[in-house]
Amino acid sequence: MTDTQTDQRAAISDIVHGAHTALLTTVSEDGSLHARPLAVQDKTFHGTLRFLVQDGSEKVEDIARNPHVNVAIESQGGYLSIAGTATVTQDDSVVDELWSPFAEAWFPEGRQDPSIRLLTVEGVSVEYWTQDTGPVGSLVQMFKAALGKQSQPDTGDHGTIEL
Repeated sequence: MTDTQTDQRAAISDIVHGAHTALLTTVSEDGSLHARPLAVQDKTFHGTLRFLVQDGSEKVEDIARNPHVNVAIESQGGYLSIAGTATVTQDDSVVDELWSPFAEAWFPEGRQDPSIRLLTVEGVSVEYWTQDTGPVGSLVQMFKAALGKQSQPDTGDHGTIEL
């Protein structure tokens, strides 16, 4: 792996680490795209994301029909768009690993809820946008561009990596 690839992967992991919520986009039965928020469970990223979901939910049904998904993540470090393939399994040991008081709020019967499933997204590619300047710096960069002081705001890096 080159230094650039290592830097890109570190930037991606930083964005995931700072995120609380991701938007999972699935393909609905009628072929339309449907996005919904999910709590980010993993705080590191090595090509796979895991979420706790409820068996029988619309997202689980969508994935059973078409496993191609996209996960969008935003944090103070930047933005990610992760294209990948999703699977839904029942894996009690991983559910135990990911379980938290926040997860408790989504499952009425708590950790013993028989409908808890593990949704795993194996990333295929990641497009990222980093924010090196922070919110105030980004605003300054946008004003400079709007006033003609520079051609475009320079707020960070952008790239795509294949996993």
